[in-house]
Amino acid sequence: MKSRSWRIRTWSIRAKIIALLLPPIASLVGMWIFATSLTAGAAFAVFDSKTYYELTGKPSETVIVELQRERKLSLVYIASGRVEGQPATTALAEQRTKTDKAVADFRGRAERQDVQDALPKLARSRLREVLTSLDQLTGGRTGVRLGQVDRAGAMEMYAGPIDAIYRWYNALPGISHAELSRDGRTVIATSRARELFAREDALVNGVATAGKFVKTESSDLIAAIGAARTAYAEATAALPEPGRTIWNGIVAGDAYKRVREFENRILADARATAPLPIDIAAWRDAYDKLSEQLRTFDLDSGAKIITESEPVAVGIIVRLVGATVLGLLAVAISIALSVRIGRSLIRRLTSLRQDAQNLADVRLPELVGRLRHGEELDVAAAAPPLEYGADEIGKVGNAFSAVQRTAVESAAHEAQLRRGLNEVFLNIARRSQTLLHRQLALLDRMERRTTDPEELEDLFRVDHLATRMRRHAEDLVILAGAAPGRGWRNPVPMVDVVRGAVSEVEDYARVGFLALPEASLVGRAVADVIHLLAEIIENATSYSPPHTRVQISGQLVPNGYALEIEDRGLGMAPEAIEEANQRLLHPPDFDPGNSARLGLFVVALLAARHGVRVTLRSSAYGGVTAVVLIPPHLIAGAPPELTASTAAEQQADAVEAVLELDAADVVRPTIEDVGPPPQLTIEPQAVETLEVPPPPPPRPEEPELTDDGLPRRRRQANLAPQLRERSDDEHTVDGIPAARFATTGVGGRSPEQTRAMMSSLQAGFTRGRRDAALADDQSTPERDA
Repeated sequence: MKSRSWRIRTWSIRAKIIALLLPPIASLVGMWIFATSLTAGAAFAVFDSKTYYELTGKPSETVIVELQRERKLSLVYIASGRVEGQPATTALAEQRTKTDKAVADFRGRAERQDVQDALPKLARSRLREVLTSLDQLTGGRTGVRLGQVDRAGAMEMYAGPIDAIYRWYNALPGISHAELSRDGRTVIATSRARELFAREDALVNGVATAGKFVKTESSDLIAAIGAARTAYAEATAALPEPGRTIWNGIVAGDAYKRVREFENRILADARATAPLPIDIAAWRDAYDKLSEQLRTFDLDSGAKIITESEPVAVGIIVRLVGATVLGLLAVAISIALSVRIGRSLIRRLTSLRQDAQNLADVRLPELVGRLRHGEELDVAAAAPPLEYGADEIGKVGNAFSAVQRTAVESAAHEAQLRRGLNEVFLNIARRSQTLLHRQLALLDRMERRTTDPEELEDLFRVDHLATRMRRHAEDLVILAGAAPGRGWRNPVPMVDVVRGAVSEVEDYARVGFLALPEASLVGRAVADVIHLLAEIIENATSYSPPHTRVQISGQLVPNGYALEIEDRGLGMAPEAIEEANQRLLHPPDFDPGNSARLGLFVVALLAARHGVRVTLRSSAYGGVTAVVLIPPHLIAGAPPELTASTAAEQQADAVEAVLELDAADVVRPTIEDVGPPPQLTIEPQAVETLEVPPPPPPRPEEPELTDDGLPRRRRQANLAPQLRERSDDEHTVDGIPAARFATTGVGGRSPEQTRAMMSSLQAGFTRGRRDAALADDQSTPERDA
């Protein structure tokens, strides 16, 4: 039962409504067919009665009359001694010819196919019995001629086919009209009584010819008289008023009275071996007249029934047509109403389902997206009610409308909350940025004044922590949808961009560089790309063992500049990588409840801002490799054929080419493996109108090493030429040439050399910090907490 209920629940609305409407319609059609069949059956019964009346009317009645006459003549022939040439013999032969003609006519009608089809099964069986008994007359006639059959045997021989005909009458079906059916049964009863009266006449004529009663003839005659009187008494009791009037006229006639008188004499004086107590000539005269009256009465009654059945048949046919037409009209109206109502319900429910589905899948997400993007919406106009009337379907539509309004209002409140949260983020971030800029400026001044190497080292560490804190403050600015305060006007070499990103990572000493081709990043994207790379590098160092290194490499590809950041950690599951790549490709809305992936969200936003493609893949060493594809329009001085190429044709090929780098491509000779300083000497806003010179000639493959075996640093060697203040030979520290400082102390440098070197290292970006801090103070004044 539960399984069946579940299957019904899975049906569509159309199937359920059809299943609901089909049973009553089918019941109505069935009742219409049933009523029509009953009415049609009555009409067919009338038609069939007319068909077999052609057989049961005069043809069968003629056979009965001819058999009665032949029976009487056969008894006279037997009683006269069966002498050939006598009048009785001649009369019998002539009567047999008449009987055979009547039987042949009856047989021809009975064997017609339309008569056989009109008769029911029992009537057809009784009709075969009639035909069989008529066939047996031939043998009986021979026995009468040869003296093998006496008068009693002759009576039985002719009673067989006549009784079979009356049994066939009783098997005929009636019609649906009660009065006509009763009259038909009355006619059959009177005809049967007339047959008993004919048997009485046959016995009287046989006894009169023989001159006396023999054997049981007296008792048989008395029984026949009683049977005939009883049959007529029962039959005439059910006569209708017109028929009773006719019957009363017959009873009052002279022939009926004379026959009654003769019958009374027979009943009084009939004895065995005694002669007949009546005059046979007077009997025959009275009998012939009364028999003709009785036959006429039966035929007229039958004809009257046929005449009266015609309007009955017409009425039945009218009822049949009426039942058919009205029933068909009722069925058609019911089907039309059911189809119309069903279609209306299906259309309304389907429309309601489509509107609700569209509300859930399209409208609400669109409205929520617009609200989240800061659009001001009229809730009533944005969420119009679903109008479906005042019935139950309309109430369901109203419920959906209420849900829609509640959802839109909730989305509007959520958008307001998000905007407020973003404003809080931005306010806190701006305050933090202002404080951090001041802190960095203060640290710079402290670094310039400090001569103790240990204190200077601690200050550098604090400076590095502040730099990282600045990046985290910029995360809040990005989450709030604003742009960070840092910016460059002129292109910056890609190697400096990468070093700037590494300088903002805690474990910068674990980061190594492979080949980085010469290229420059446009100024407007420098801050965001540095931040993006710093987040990826920070993630790589955080999720890899402390003894491993993170390798950074880059190359120019047909569709931009590709950077690879590879770690040697535990890696990620393929499903997790696929999910992360989808988030990077399609940045989701920020969810404050999911702060564990804050860095991934920031990277996705920064990449989407500039069209940068970030893709993660499994590393050959078990870790994760992040591929950052910077588009050509962000590369300064890129070849025309590179910038003119379409993303649809080259981006997929470029990413695929980068992702298919094998382990042999990753392990390349290291150009320089230098731990970056805490801060990079990139001077934001320091240069405004300098031209970008051609790229410098390539550096050697073999770097110059110090006595300790480490690559030797050269001040400003990796800066863009326009960012260099002066050559190494012209550089001075506090007015004293750098060459004058002695190379003594730790690492071959004196404290003065170390202080002068670090102070010079900070000189460039200190001015940039100061200018950026002043710009931030002017755009976002500090407010009291």
